[in-house]
Amino acid sequence: MRRGEVGRTRDAGWQIGVSKTVDHSVEAVWSFITSPAGVAIWLGEGVSVLPEHGAGYETATGVRGETRGFRELDRIRLTWQPSDWTHDTTLQLTVSPAGEGRARLVVHQERLADAAERERQRSHWKGVVAALLAALDEI
Repeated sequence: MRRGEVGRTRDAGWQIGVSKTVDHSVEAVWSFITSPAGVAIWLGEGVSVLPEHGAGYETATGVRGETRGFRELDRIRLTWQPSDWTHDTTLQLTVSPAGEGRARLVVHQERLADAAERERQRSHWKGVVAALLAALDEI
């Protein structure tokens, strides 16, 4: 690892994080991101997030993986691999309190292949977080 390589870690390779604080409770954000409508936005159509460790999924677009961790009202951790990638990554969504009636939503992805993939994923997850929050505001 060279100094100055933003987004590169010693153990988890390249990573990206996108976060946003919103005027919704942790419970409201969690309820939405685990609902069919929320999961369709951040993970893909036709799947649900199962809390059981090792539970597999595959979206309509071919993204596949399995549950690595699930803590109610806190975090979802999955492997995440599009059909055209030769490697999987680790994806985590976290919801935490950010003051009275507010929550912070964080999307973190690690084990990315390189800086270019990191930048593509940063753009992807920024769009996903924006879509999640727009949909949450409509409720």
